[in-house]
Amino acid sequence: MRIATLARCAALGLVLFTGVTDAHTKSTSYSEWNVEGASVRLVYTVPLVESARLKRADETQPADARLALYLAAHLSVTAGTQPCSPSPPRVLQASAQFRRVEIDYRCAGSAHIVLHSSAFFDLVPSHVSLAQIRLSDGRVIQQIFTRDSQTLATSGDANSARDAGILRYIQMGIVHIFTGTDHMAFLLGLVLISRRPRDLIFVVTGFTMGHSITLALAVTGIIRPHAQYIDALVALTIAMIGAENIAVATHRPGVLAAWLGSSLLLMAAASALGTGTMPALVLLGAGLFAANYLMLAGHLPDAARLRIVVTVVFGLIHGFGFAANLLEQRLPSAQLLHILFGFNLGVEIGQLTLVLGVLALVALLVRLKLALPRPIVVETVSAGLVGLGTYWFISRAFAPPS
Repeated sequence: MRIATLARCAALGLVLFTGVTDAHTKSTSYSEWNVEGASVRLVYTVPLVESARLKRADETQPADARLALYLAAHLSVTAGTQPCSPSPPRVLQASAQFRRVEIDYRCAGSAHIVLHSSAFFDLVPSHVSLAQIRLSDGRVIQQIFTRDSQTLATSGDANSARDAGILRYIQMGIVHIFTGTDHMAFLLGLVLISRRPRDLIFVVTGFTMGHSITLALAVTGIIRPHAQYIDALVALTIAMIGAENIAVATHRPGVLAAWLGSSLLLMAAASALGTGTMPALVLLGAGLFAANYLMLAGHLPDAARLRIVVTVVFGLIHGFGFAANLLEQRLPSAQLLHILFGFNLGVEIGQLTLVLGVLALVALLVRLKLALPRPIVVETVSAGLVGLGTYWFISRAFAPPS
């Protein structure tokens, strides 16, 4: 297939997928509940991408009063059957990526205190809220509020507060895979280019290595990544794997390397002049990496071992997307390790399930003689991935600051 035809396919893929703009980091918020006798102090942390769901058409972020009013209506505390009296919500000074709201609750007594959190579930049903609860006896526990679990009793019976089990975090990791459109797109590209089982082994190994490195760096606090940059780089990785598929199929890696590399260099120049939010040095480094990777992958007779490099990078990026938000909560290292280990294990389970499911579907189509010739499928779908990844990358890298 000629490059011009591939370009038209890429444009078609871009048109088909422009409506899909899910970011790689999931819909998440964070809360700290300090229970002291009959008093409860709540500090609710909202990423800007979440608070933006409350904005009006002419705003980039909702006014403080509207955010405070929304949270006050969706967060509450009860003692027994009596609601605790809340103070007027206070919007604290926002960081570069988060907004915080503080509310104090005064209860009639200290027995049978129950925490209620329903914020954002009406806007995003899959939203999760990671909660840290400090009890009067000094215990610090971690919990997760979801659409199906919006209350937490801090004392009393079998529903008493206790740390969310590792199975819950594994479940979150699995759900993260199957609700992450960009992650599934990247895995599809890897499946397309992996002709042999051992190629997929290299892919899975690289991704696992990336997550392991992320875990170590996150727990030690060495790196604190920027979520918006992570989402943009994830999109770039999708475009890269699609371009690699096309380079291998057409045996013209130089054209695609020059296109992708020069595009990123132009973006870096635009960033240096004040356009977009991605730092020019990040774009410059991404351009050099992408161009060199495509040239190497296109000229090597067997690029399977080289592919482990890009999957390690993707594993790092994906893991940092989750760790960046958790680190904002300043969780104890031991607890962060527990959460990230469970989440990453769930990601690996979800990834393996997705890959095996795709392979099983392909095998079934081949057996039923319903499959199209492999070159047509690879080139067409890869062109669509290039268009999709390019659109996501530009929209995330050059989006106006929230």
